[in-house]
Amino acid sequence: MSVKFALTTADILPWEQYAASRQLHRRRITERKRNRRVAVGPDASFYFENVETMWLQVQEMLHIERGGDAQLKDELAAYNPLIPQGDELVATFMIEIDEPERRKRVLSRLGGIENTAFILMNGERIRGRPDDDQQRTTPCGKASSVQFVRFPFTTDQVALFRRPGTQVILGLGHDNYSHMEVLNQAVCSELGGDFGFGSAGVAAVLT
Repeated sequence: MSVKFALTTADILPWEQYAASRQLHRRRITERKRNRRVAVGPDASFYFENVETMWLQVQEMLHIERGGDAQLKDELAAYNPLIPQGDELVATFMIEIDEPERRKRVLSRLGGIENTAFILMNGERIRGRPDDDQQRTTPCGKASSVQFVRFPFTTDQVALFRRPGTQVILGLGHDNYSHMEVLNQAVCSELGGDFGFGSAGVAAVLT
């Protein structure tokens, strides 16, 4: 995948500066993340990422582990691919089951679920593309509880998504987990900003 927009070392605050303003940043971005989470069915939740959520993730990892410049390089490599590039939505989705035995049993039946995510708008389906950084389903058919997926949009599909009144449905179509959820207007408005990110760039968003 060609990456046009990514965090650089210049975007990351030094440890002491971030520590002094940490609560402010966490509160601000956590509030935005409320409209970036969508539950699909009883066990799966999608967390839509953007440059701010990834910036916070990098800052938090550096704050907690204090690995300095050596760690920063690895964190940028890990999280930059999850920043939407202006013509897509990018999400982490998780199978969230607290009870260990049930979680193990459910995941064993969900092999390939990463290939079944979709967005439906007025009958038009956008298929999610799982990230290919590593295999998310084991050879024996067990799914990972954490998945990464991106939804590529055409220019017309972006316009449709951002049009007031468009019904947007997020779903998973696995044989053993088939559920859909209608996105409310607050979520659509929040995610619609991800398409405008490309024209603003990283620095403008983080300022």
